[in-house]
Amino acid sequence: MRYELYYWPEIQGRGEFVRLALEDAGAAYADVARGKDGTGAMFKLMESEGVKHRPFAPPFLKAGKLLVAQTANILLFLGPRHGLAPREEAGRLWVHQLQLTIADFVVEAHDTHHPIASGLYYEDQKKEAKRRAADFLKNRASKYFGYFEDVLARGGGRYLTDKRPTYADLSLFQIVAGMRYAFPKATAKLEKKMPRVAAVHDLVAERPRIAAYLASERRIPFNEYGIFRHYKELDA
Repeated sequence: MRYELYYWPEIQGRGEFVRLALEDAGAAYADVARGKDGTGAMFKLMESEGVKHRPFAPPFLKAGKLLVAQTANILLFLGPRHGLAPREEAGRLWVHQLQLTIADFVVEAHDTHHPIASGLYYEDQKKEAKRRAADFLKNRASKYFGYFEDVLARGGGRYLTDKRPTYADLSLFQIVAGMRYAFPKATAKLEKKMPRVAAVHDLVAERPRIAAYLASERRIPFNEYGIFRHYKELDA
């Protein structure tokens, strides 16, 4: 099956978690909005009267006649099909639970630079962003990273669910990479206390298909339009 991924063409964003899973699986897919007239095709599909289960927003994935939206939901679909989730129900739900926790983290990371409204520019809320980022780095990021550090310690393996990586490990890689870009000083301090989390990042980055993806033009660079944005004044 050749998948069709629909997401904004100029940012990593939430779509990147899906891209990482597809790349690691070696799955054939088209990143539709990055092609000619792709963004128009994305909106056309979203607004089509013929789509029964219409997505609220990108990312969404077309697999044959099936259309699946929401990052964690897409990964729940892809995981068992590509060896990125356990076969048994309890294991699949556990990985999904970890992914939903990552989704919560992503929202809080985004809100460091847009604490009042997504429709306002960062420059319109810089004062509030500085307060929000300070609290996020002091209280929230350490809590999330500490949770995943504990999961790894309890599991006793190299990955979140023991010896084999799942899509949750790929997503943990992405939030570490994003934090290193957005808050390099603060993240360096965090990682000294969270060596297992940092190790997962490095293990994922070394996986052959992921390494090839990261070195390719398919990997959109971090920038100040996505979830993880670097503003020097916010990095404590």
